[in-house]
Amino acid sequence: MSIAETLARFLINTSYDDLPEQAVDHAAMIVASTIASAACGTNISSAATIRGIACERGGRSDASIWFDGGKKLPLTSAARVNAMMSDAAASDDSDLRNIVHAGTPLTATALAVAEMKGATGKDVLAAIVLGYEAAGRIGEAIIPRFNYRGHHGCMGAVFGGAAAAAKLLGLDATQTAHTLALTATSIGGLTVAANTSVAREYHAGLATLLGLEAAEAAQRGYTAELSVFEAERGFCAVYAGTDGANIVEGLGDNWDIITDMALKLVPGGHPYHALGEAAANAAREGGIEAEDVASITASRPGMTKLTGPLHPADLIDMAHSPAYFLAAGVADHEFSWAHAGPDKIADPIIHGLIDKVVVGPEPTKDTDKYRQGATVTIETKDGRTVTNTVFVPKGAGCLGIDWADADAKYRNLTPNAPLSDTKIEASLSIIHEFRDLAKISTLIDGLR
Repeated sequence: MSIAETLARFLINTSYDDLPEQAVDHAAMIVASTIASAACGTNISSAATIRGIACERGGRSDASIWFDGGKKLPLTSAARVNAMMSDAAASDDSDLRNIVHAGTPLTATALAVAEMKGATGKDVLAAIVLGYEAAGRIGEAIIPRFNYRGHHGCMGAVFGGAAAAAKLLGLDATQTAHTLALTATSIGGLTVAANTSVAREYHAGLATLLGLEAAEAAQRGYTAELSVFEAERGFCAVYAGTDGANIVEGLGDNWDIITDMALKLVPGGHPYHALGEAAANAAREGGIEAEDVASITASRPGMTKLTGPLHPADLIDMAHSPAYFLAAGVADHEFSWAHAGPDKIADPIIHGLIDKVVVGPEPTKDTDKYRQGATVTIETKDGRTVTNTVFVPKGAGCLGIDWADADAKYRNLTPNAPLSDTKIEASLSIIHEFRDLAKISTLIDGLR
């Protein structure tokens, strides 16, 4: 069998009852995280533009746009809009191997299909766990070469929504294999655009749209080249120079949603979260205030210079500025959701510290422990030094994720939708009991 057929059989033959409790919990947390991030992105112009286009086109009332008074659109339109709202706010999840935001298109797709089909909470949780497995495995098969060559993480994320849609639409193994094959030949995206513009969330919208359309086409008998992953000049050969065999090795032995998924518990690019966390830890531990600082030195494997905008002027800049994370963490002894706001982005104290940020030598000890981790050393004007290392940022599945952190994120971001306190608590309660939900519309109706 081809890779597509082997993976498809696994996805279709695995049920909710086959999944470990922790994987299911993480799936519910991704629902909370994605909705929270979408609430924060409702009024961002990029998402609003696509929402406006989708609403003007109209069509069947398949699934709801979140936070829009119950407005319904065709399945692919609703899912795309919801995914773009989540990704636009740069507050969703990441796969720590490659910083692919698989959860956004995956959750937006799963909830839209489930709403249309009347699926249960267990159906959705299983689809999310399995979708994350598909996205994670295929993404890992092309790491790191696809990124080095400039391809964006949507190249892997697209398979999450495609697999979830196939599962929830009730496709058989052959149809699911063709869904994966069609998806493989559909997606594109360039990192250079995503890191410097609102093309990032455009990628998320396309990943959602294309994965879902592939499943709908395969459901109606559309076929593709089933050897597309392993074939010469196929998906894995083009993007990674490999045959992709590792995509189907050890299926079911462990779950990527546990081992590699991380929720963002603060805003911005996930590679910089540990920088902000370690900087804040060092400043607190040393009782260091901004006026005391002589230099802030960052060290991590592969980091040889500061990237992105040095002095951010807006949300996009902030999300991709490691210097900002370091300086903000030192200035405020924490890095939080407030640091995505205009007041903090313009804070002169933070900008003064940015000019004191330098990159030190790469660490030589325990390098295998760094999973988007970082070591930060603060030197004070009186000659003191305080160092802190964070190997893995908070919110990483491999550390275990506390529901209290997911709840705090939800309560911090959903008021931006705006969602009332009553609706926030009611919807959060539903997400906690997601596995017992008879119909997904119960949750969606609470997001109006």
